[in-house]
Amino acid sequence: MNFTGKDWIKRLELQPHPEGGYFKEIYRAEGIVSQPNLPVRFSGGRAYSTAIYYLLESGDFSSMHRLDSDEQWFHIDGSALTIHSIDPKGNYTKHLIGKNLDAGEFPYAMVSHGNWFGGTVDEPESFVLVGCVVAPGFDFDDFELAKRSELIKQFPQHKDIIERLTKR
Repeated sequence: MNFTGKDWIKRLELQPHPEGGYFKEIYRAEGIVSQPNLPVRFSGGRAYSTAIYYLLESGDFSSMHRLDSDEQWFHIDGSALTIHSIDPKGNYTKHLIGKNLDAGEFPYAMVSHGNWFGGTVDEPESFVLVGCVVAPGFDFDDFELAKRSELIKQFPQHKDIIERLTKR
């Protein structure tokens, strides 16, 4: 059966995500890394790792944000997802997450902690479903949505993509 984005949202019981798109946490490790064993950027202990389903439809976007942990992305279904990433030095990287290797897509990508990043589904009338793994585990204390004016001030050379992937 070919699922649509709406089918996946309903069947997986995905909920709206603050950055855009839909998600559901599907795994949170029982083990905790205590804060003294983590870098100072973490405000407290974190699960060893967490995982979510994340779905984005064309016409919507994942707003530029950054995490204190690394995030791994795995393609599950639908068209390709483009992740636009800016590292702290201002270097831009574009990851195409999909299954069409001949078109430069790969089913896996990783975004390092501290990078600003957001995503788009570039194929009209489509969607993408991915799995995301965060380690140390995700906590909303480690999530920061970009403020457009501040990010443009920091990285004026990337003004176009920042304006495209921010709401404020």
